[in-house]
Amino acid sequence: MSTATAMKPEAETDMSWQPLCTKADLVEFSGIAAWIETAEGPAQVAIFYLPGHDQELYAVDHHDPFSNANVVARGIVGDIKGEPVVASPIYKQHFRLKDGSCVEDDSVALRTWKLSFKGDEVGIEV
Repeated sequence: MSTATAMKPEAETDMSWQPLCTKADLVEFSGIAAWIETAEGPAQVAIFYLPGHDQELYAVDHHDPFSNANVVARGIVGDIKGEPVVASPIYKQHFRLKDGSCVEDDSVALRTWKLSFKGDEVGIEV
């Protein structure tokens, strides 16, 4: 067996990597929701695809802590001072997509996950 065959990319050998969807499932500058399995159990994530930005894919909790509803993927995507954010559709708090922190209340933050493309497949690191 050749060395190239024996070695696999890190994402393929990492048991914490989960496929989510394909690039065709994403909506540019908008969000979609997905279920993932974490060590703590199942979780809902909001996935945002922002082509043309330094970072194209973001994943944060789908659960809005202010309204106690799973709605973040339905929020409005924009930016505040050049930072990509999503505004929750209920009470309109803004969450930074890079770190999940709330712009209006720095004591509140959404969990975040790393996403990446592997070909046309979108995967999440949990």
